Amino acid sequence: MADDSVTRAARQQRAVQQQVAAADAEAPTPDNGAMQAGARRYPEPPFPKQHQSKPGSEAELDPPPMYDAPYYKGSGKLEGMKAIITGGDSGIGRAVAVLFAREGADVVICHLGESRDAAETKAHVEAEGRVCHTISGDVSERAFCRNAVDFATKQFGKLDILVNNAAFQVHAPRIEDLTEEHFDLTLKTNLYGYFFMAQAAVEHMRPGSSIINTGSVTGLLGSQQLLDYSMTKGGIHAFTRSLATQLVPRGIRVNAVAPGPVWTPLNPSDRPPEGVANFGGGVPMKRPAQPEEIAPAYVFLASPQCSSYITGEILPIIGGYSGG
Repeated sequence: MADDSVTRAARQQRAVQQQVAAADAEAPTPDNGAMQAGARRYPEPPFPKQHQSKPGSEAELDPPPMYDAPYYKGSGKLEGMKAIITGGDSGIGRAVAVLFAREGADVVICHLGESRDAAETKAHVEAEGRVCHTISGDVSERAFCRNAVDFATKQFGKLDILVNNAAFQVHAPRIEDLTEEHFDLTLKTNLYGYFFMAQAAVEHMRPGSSIINTGSVTGLLGSQQLLDYSMTKGGIHAFTRSLATQLVPRGIRVNAVAPGPVWTPLNPSDRPPEGVANFGGGVPMKRPAQPEEIAPAYVFLASPQCSSYITGEILPIIGGYSGG
């Protein structure tokens, strides 16, 4: 009896094996191109080899990042709201500023020194019919963060949304190559900056306000050459969940978006030219996101109509997970 069952099981396994082998032989050759699932086609590697000096310039990036989201239609999700966006001059911050304006918000964008990029962002926000102010400074300095919040509240009379987005990133191949100065600069910008901005902002926020932090896939999975940056992004995720719990009694929601590779000046100002050429090609979608593909998540998390029951969440937007 046992021998019959063993023989039958083995025969069944071989039959399934043969069926799968036949299906493998007939399977079409997979398309090795990048996934295109958006309203318009997005660039894919290889990109022109290029490198920029810090802090990087969107105006010099080739191809230009796509941030204006022409197929995104606003519907008043942020009507009458007032926002501060750090790192709002370029990249994800610029795309968020444009969509916030399209949804009815006025914005203050903070930037380090990229006045040309900031002016471009301001022009696009104003083209959406909203008010935009720019302020230059270093978010790693507590005094600047407090001044930025005070400036915004004086201009607008209130503050509804804080987007912590400014970041510093430079790779280091080995832990021995990561100097104390480098390590300190990354932590000061990416952690202290978020803390200082949030600490200043909550004093002016009312129930229904929100804080959105920019995390990273590196804070979820780590990164071999971005040890310090990954540490800060993991810290931002923990900061998000902890602050969210603390602010529940005050009616202020706190969430984070954790992007994968995004075509912004942050990366060409970090990577060597050869690395930039293949940037984003390693994710399942085989291309980096464009800023306009990330920005709607910030609208969703900022809008009381969309996410009033969401706080303490980390939303990954990383171009897919590998099945191994």
